[in-house]
Amino acid sequence: MFAFFEALFFLQCFSLLSVRVFGQTNEVVFKEGVKIEVVELPSVCSQKSKKGDLVNAHYDGYLAEDNTKFYCSRSEQDGHPKWFVLGVGQVIKGLDISMMDMCPGEKRKVTIPPTLAYGIHGLGKIPPNATLIFEIELFAVSKGPRSVEAFKSIDLDMDQKLSRNELNHYLTEEFLRDGKPRDQSLHDKILQDIFQKNDHDEDGFISAKEYNVYQHDEL
Repeated sequence: MFAFFEALFFLQCFSLLSVRVFGQTNEVVFKEGVKIEVVELPSVCSQKSKKGDLVNAHYDGYLAEDNTKFYCSRSEQDGHPKWFVLGVGQVIKGLDISMMDMCPGEKRKVTIPPTLAYGIHGLGKIPPNATLIFEIELFAVSKGPRSVEAFKSIDLDMDQKLSRNELNHYLTEEFLRDGKPRDQSLHDKILQDIFQKNDHDEDGFISAKEYNVYQHDEL
């Protein structure tokens, strides 16, 4: 759990369609071997997802062969949507590809070949050489947490370093995004873990160098 949030924090920190009236579209496109069906679009799309963005989504996974469900994000983490950084390998390659250029509020059904999923070995409930289907609903898109923009948004007093109070505020805001506050003890442990692993000079702050800031487009 701690590793997951830390990964979000430090791995952080083909255009499809024009925005149209909210509703079913059933538009199908193919990108890098992934079949992408746009099932539903919002009426307004102010920001599309791109590599390096922090995204928040629910998705269900099925085996294409017999439609057996092997994963449901709504049954994990007390039903919270999953946060991850897009395009950096925190999910399988096929999901990274299929969730690019996606609007908050959009729903997609995607078919991913084995080469972009779990390959010849499989994993757990997923057999070798399995084609997978995912039903995805995207809720939010924001700047990835290792971007310059994210560092500046966390650095509230603009002193080029992150204090414990600033990171505490940032984590609180992230936890509240889906409307379900997390347990305070977990929050405190995550904050402590971040400082233990990244405040290398132990001065009580995380500098831009320790934070490993880089430009958003370099992800």
